[in-house]
Amino acid sequence: MATITAERQATIKEIVCDILELEEDEVTDTSLFIDDHGADSLRAIEILASLEKEFKITIDQSELSEMVNLEKVYQVVAEAPSR
Repeated sequence: MATITAERQATIKEIVCDILELEEDEVTDTSLFIDDHGADSLRAIEILASLEKEFKITIDQSELSEMVNLEKVYQVVAEAPSR
């Protein structure tokens, strides 16, 4: 599994919290976006697009179903190919 820097993790968390309209202390690495925070599929797509733009990477739409919490998002971003 690819690793991700603490700085990049912080940026990812900031993006996710901004889109989900949550405070950073409300979201843990394992809290579920849909079940715990009421996110919908539109917000998931918005998170994916923002991550692609921020890190200049390409995330396949099929990865959306994997991106259920911060831990999984870190993994997807770490493994995503650069553009």
